[in-house]
Amino acid sequence: MTKVEIKAIVLTPHDEDLITVVENRTREWHFHIYFLTQSPVETAAALELRDAVLRLRRDGAFVAVPLFRVNKSPIGPHPAGSYEIWVPDTSFSDVYFYLASNRGNLSILVHPLTSDQRRDHDQRAGWLGKPWPVYLDDLPREGPVPFQYEELGLGYSAPPKNEESYEKRRRRGAEIEAILSLDPEAAPAPRD
Repeated sequence: MTKVEIKAIVLTPHDEDLITVVENRTREWHFHIYFLTQSPVETAAALELRDAVLRLRRDGAFVAVPLFRVNKSPIGPHPAGSYEIWVPDTSFSDVYFYLASNRGNLSILVHPLTSDQRRDHDQRAGWLGKPWPVYLDDLPREGPVPFQYEELGLGYSAPPKNEESYEKRRRRGAEIEAILSLDPEAAPAPRD
């Protein structure tokens, strides 16, 4: 008979308050494209993808800012050649879908930008493709929220006038619930 180890499942409370969720949402994201520098084919594929993102940004498909530097060796938490693409929340789904559809065999680490870089690169991170080990030891657990490209007025730098009011959000939520109440495939929100 084999011994089975059972670990306790720890459930964390979920934020369910509208104001808390809206005020604490992530407004900026990083996509880190990894590639083996020993592989000329993989390196070329990574750089071609970067150029495609730059052309699409120029043409207005989405807002995505690849960092000028391309890392030809491990740096910081990243174990291989890599480069970073900054994306504001308003372009997240467009960039995510583009990279998911066009990454080929490349692996891409996706994470939010918050004051806790360690959790961002670990618990809050996701992968397109195969995950790589990420070196977390030197990443800070707290600090300022990293604003990037403030001159664009996007992400954390977006002006408050563009924000939808909480009352408007509540009305929109109620309207969506009313519409979906007629759809037997849609789960209703709890009545509490």
